[in-house]
Amino acid sequence: MANEVRTVCFDPGLRIEAYRFEGIMQKFPNHFHDYYVISFIEKGQRYLLCNNQEYIINAGDIVIFNPRDTHTCEQVDGKTFDYRCINILPEIMEKAVCEVTGKVHLPRFTQNVLYRSELAACLRELHLMILEEVTEFKKEELFMFLIEQLLGEYSDTVLSAVSQEPSLEIRTVCNYIESNYAKPITLDDLSALTGLRKYHLLRSFTRKIGISPYSYLETVRIGNAKKLLEKGIPPIEAAFRTGFSDQSHFTNFFKKLIGLTPKQYMKIFEGYIEPEAEIN
Repeated sequence: MANEVRTVCFDPGLRIEAYRFEGIMQKFPNHFHDYYVISFIEKGQRYLLCNNQEYIINAGDIVIFNPRDTHTCEQVDGKTFDYRCINILPEIMEKAVCEVTGKVHLPRFTQNVLYRSELAACLRELHLMILEEVTEFKKEELFMFLIEQLLGEYSDTVLSAVSQEPSLEIRTVCNYIESNYAKPITLDDLSALTGLRKYHLLRSFTRKIGISPYSYLETVRIGNAKKLLEKGIPPIEAAFRTGFSDQSHFTNFFKKLIGLTPKQYMKIFEGYIEPEAEIN
């Protein structure tokens, strides 16, 4: 159809594909994939037949296909549909599962359709970051947490109980972030620093501190950006000095955390900023 839009992107960091189909009316014949597909419906209603079981799927539903799950689908409301999906090769899934569980295991997801799943918001955010080619480690955090939730609730994988929190390592991560917030930081950096698996680090840090390592990094960056804005440093320079990838990202996160834009916050202190001494 003329109004169809099909977008495909490969993420070299996560090594997964992301698809977005908009305005689709196509009926897909019975087929299967050699990889995992995790998708969610944004708009429209479809009839799905998967492994000889029938479903009606709607906006907000997550659909999961294991490798070799046979499936076919078509519109049932006479309207177009939009959906997003990520495709994960078995070897990439196996690596992710090993990060989460510490064991080499190729999972089988036991539910093909998750109706009105709360995980759709997480999947959508991850998908957007892949399409926008975001490199920050929030993307890897989202991927790890998504896989953990799906494994724990909808697969044949048994997650082990969380062991005692590695307090020294977590403190080391906090100190490292507070000293290096203006630099690019990755989960690989933090994993190498502590000797912990990335997932173990993510889960332990979040449980101990209350927010994820990425959120901690962004909070530290915002705290230091506030100090610069209070001195009259323009928002674009404050964003650069505190490690934000662009001013738009900085502005959005600043307003989300503080309730004001960086410019609005800077204006509060305009009458209290001491002029810099003139150089003779």
